[in-house]
Amino acid sequence: MKAIVLNEHGDNDKLTLDSNFPDPKPGPEDVVVRVRASSLNYHDVFTRRGMPGIRLNFPVIIGLDVAGEVAEVGSAVKDWKPGDRVLVDPIDRVNGGLVGETTHGGLAELCRVGAHQLIKLPDEVSFAEAAALPVAYGTALRMMENVGRIQPGEKVLILGASGGVGVCAVQLAKLAGATVIAAAGSQEKADRLRELGADDIILYTEEDFVKAVHTRYGKPARRRSATDGGGVDVVVNFTGGETWVKSLRCLRLGGRILTCGATAGFDPKEDLRFIWTFELKIFGSNGWEREDLYRLLELVRSKQLKVLIHKQWPLEEGAQALASLEDRKVFGKVLVGA
Repeated sequence: MKAIVLNEHGDNDKLTLDSNFPDPKPGPEDVVVRVRASSLNYHDVFTRRGMPGIRLNFPVIIGLDVAGEVAEVGSAVKDWKPGDRVLVDPIDRVNGGLVGETTHGGLAELCRVGAHQLIKLPDEVSFAEAAALPVAYGTALRMMENVGRIQPGEKVLILGASGGVGVCAVQLAKLAGATVIAAAGSQEKADRLRELGADDIILYTEEDFVKAVHTRYGKPARRRSATDGGGVDVVVNFTGGETWVKSLRCLRLGGRILTCGATAGFDPKEDLRFIWTFELKIFGSNGWEREDLYRLLELVRSKQLKVLIHKQWPLEEGAQALASLEDRKVFGKVLVGA
């Protein structure tokens, strides 16, 4: 089969097209999925670069998110048959491991996974829509609903709003009845975020987002008062880096910050004074649960949630697809596949 293969850590040139990679064979409780679409995430960039504490058995086929049709089933598999439309939960919740990291992923024509990782795909949801969901939309759903518990009327500032997690977070905050303030790097992205439901846009390439929040929503007050005290209720920050302390400065007294990643740096400068002075709350959110994927599929099926796809690349150009994501030149999800 054809596959995009990583043989060693490094830059994007370490990803190569192998036209004769061995076809996967199912074990008794496995299935082989014919990949129709695979979604790339920043986790794939980290996998390619190498992450501290995580050792890979090379060669590795990256690509955590996989949707397609069952091609072959193991001898002990009873609930699935060839031709079934499926979404793969990338987390192996029985044996441990992660698709595209500890086992071969979706940048290939075929992908072997445990049968317990499969979720039936509704006819109303396309392979491309489904493949975009688990890592990015699943992470956003858990962060915004289960952990963050966004409430009607709250003011929510979302950094990184144009990426895969961000476009879902914008929609979920709007569905919850919040006022959504999205940070964007260009007017084009700003316009698209407004189409998704963002109530306000901060172009961080033209103005400091802290000053913008203070100007539009007031400065946070150090003491509870019925007449003063501005800021936003929630900041969604999965970039880290130099935006971390700035995010703290945007929050009202008792506000909360939600984080599920650190694409711009995991060890930012900290300023504890803002945390205790304004009684701030920091909530971390890690991944998704299986039931989150069922909820996402229903939200997409019922047209309550849009899946934003920047571009779907052919398998042969999988390395270029990852490069486009790494360069942060995308709006929504980057997909690979037929």
